[in-house]
Amino acid sequence: MAACFSLLNATTVRPFHSRMLAFNTLRRRVLLRRPFSEKNRGAVILGAASIVLIFAEKASPAEFPVIESILSQEPKNALSLPTWAIHVSSVAEWVSAMILVWQYGEKPGYETWKGLSWAMVPLLGGAFCACTWHFFYNSESLDVLVALQAALTVIGNTTMCIAAFRIFKSTQGCSFKFEEKYR
Repeated sequence: MAACFSLLNATTVRPFHSRMLAFNTLRRRVLLRRPFSEKNRGAVILGAASIVLIFAEKASPAEFPVIESILSQEPKNALSLPTWAIHVSSVAEWVSAMILVWQYGEKPGYETWKGLSWAMVPLLGGAFCACTWHFFYNSESLDVLVALQAALTVIGNTTMCIAAFRIFKSTQGCSFKFEEKYR
């Protein structure tokens, strides 16, 4: 009976104990992070603002006389507040992605990533064209912005493709070294 118990203990309890120990270690690491630290504060604020805008869209303008008076002056083709929030947050997200890619490119051996950050600039210009056109209620006198946005999108997609290819080519030499080192 004792031999049976020691065999059972060795095969089931020990692996379970080590799995629980690993789980608790991981859980402690996750819990030790501060959810509202300086790094996450912007994301938390943006998430909270998005939730407020989602619920604000469901509210009736008649419930808020100030909002009703503003909305009555806007033309029919005006963008809603949540749509504006998406446009503005998308531009802000693109700018932050450009900054993060640039910072990644500052590390030794990753300089080609800076080219990707530069390649993102025409697409940012296209986003500014779209936001400007919408800001002026899609005015026909600003139709040139639509054509400019289309051109900047084509240019931006091309430059992003070239930058991605340059990054791929720069990692080709590294991959062979990696394979040789770990074989």
